[in-house]
Amino acid sequence: METVAVIDFETTGLSPAMGDRATEVAVVIVADGKIVDRYQSLMNTGTRIPAFIEALTGISNTMISKAPPASEVMRALAEFVRDIPLVAHNASFDSKFLDAEWLRINQRRRQEFACSMLLARRIYPSAPNHKLGTLVRHLGLPSAARHHRALADAEMTAHLWVQMVSDIQQQYGLNTVPHEFLLALQKAPKTQMTSCVERAKCRLGL
Repeated sequence: METVAVIDFETTGLSPAMGDRATEVAVVIVADGKIVDRYQSLMNTGTRIPAFIEALTGISNTMISKAPPASEVMRALAEFVRDIPLVAHNASFDSKFLDAEWLRINQRRRQEFACSMLLARRIYPSAPNHKLGTLVRHLGLPSAARHHRALADAEMTAHLWVQMVSDIQQQYGLNTVPHEFLLALQKAPKTQMTSCVERAKCRLGL
């Protein structure tokens, strides 16, 4: 199984374009189907956390006031992740915050994100919904005591990712499941999965 970096952000809101900032980031490295390394930190951006976000995550303004500056955290994150392929649940959210925070320190992302939510919609169509917690319960995977903290959610996503890659490998008779194949699969129309898989297999020589 290809090595990936599974990332999760907690933030002050939904969009960096609207001035929202990250409050916490965590990454777990998954290699050979196991979590082999972790990085987690709160981060101080000087932005106040709304009360409803504090209630959701448990991250308070007092906690953030004692956290390292965002620039320091994001540099450490860049060194930790390097060029390892990235994974997130609802990657469109996490990628926006990663790109916005890295841009502030003149760091640019070179690798593409795979999205465990998009893939789950295609390979687990019978799941009640495709939220992270629901999928973890549906598949009987290890669950964190508290959701909406970056490391807990990154670890749950990592367990989900390992299960999905294994299921994809078995379902489509693959010896290996490259990141490129998963990037193609997550974009495939749900009604055309078989043909899209065959094209991707052919293109990648699988």
